[in-house]
Amino acid sequence: MIAIRDITVTFGGVIALNKVTVDLTDPVVGIIGPNGAGKTTVLNVLSGFLTPKTGSINAFGTELLSLKPHMRSRWGLRRSFQKEQVVDELTVADNVGVVLDSLPLSAAERERHLSAALEFAGLASVRRERAAGLNAFQRRMTEIARCSAGPAKVLLLDEPGAGLSQNEVEILRRTISDVHAFNGAMTLLIDHDVDLIQAVCSSTMVLDFGSLVTSGPTRTVLSDPRVRAVYLGVEEVA
Repeated sequence: MIAIRDITVTFGGVIALNKVTVDLTDPVVGIIGPNGAGKTTVLNVLSGFLTPKTGSINAFGTELLSLKPHMRSRWGLRRSFQKEQVVDELTVADNVGVVLDSLPLSAAERERHLSAALEFAGLASVRRERAAGLNAFQRRMTEIARCSAGPAKVLLLDEPGAGLSQNEVEILRRTISDVHAFNGAMTLLIDHDVDLIQAVCSSTMVLDFGSLVTSGPTRTVLSDPRVRAVYLGVEEVA
């Protein structure tokens, strides 16, 4: 479980997150809300890119805010970004394997984890190709493989489905759904594709103007009149 308590983030006079408190327990949790709601800010706090003004985050018994970003990565926290971060000059295998380099693994263990992640993401056949030759979908899957490699505990995925075709999103959906079975990790997923959120997220939290609107089972959350008004743009008729 990830227990987020009273997380507040400010940028000058702007409150990006306002005393956000929520328990996240399901294998895949959605984070939704309109642009500027604070979704990516939550991931930035979890990954250590931002230090909150107040609050605490306990993930599976570990107080994350006490760890520097590189220690969170070694602990098992992995992150993808809205703009994919794939190095063209490296091979697919090297792009994925970099996350394993700081871990105390033997050469055989490293190769086992690397091969498993590449197979999981459907990239085994292109492992030796330079990333410069990959298409947009393969680049996204390279990031999924990197996040999934080794003893991962929490995956933070920021709009991984952006720009993908319907068929590619379907493959992505199946892959994200299988992460927990593959390595036991929890996934936190930001995406504007409500169909993707419904398909893979057992529970969902909704943010608006930095505040938590609601959190709970995805179907219940998406039928909430507040969510329909704030996020889906549907106003209830009295």
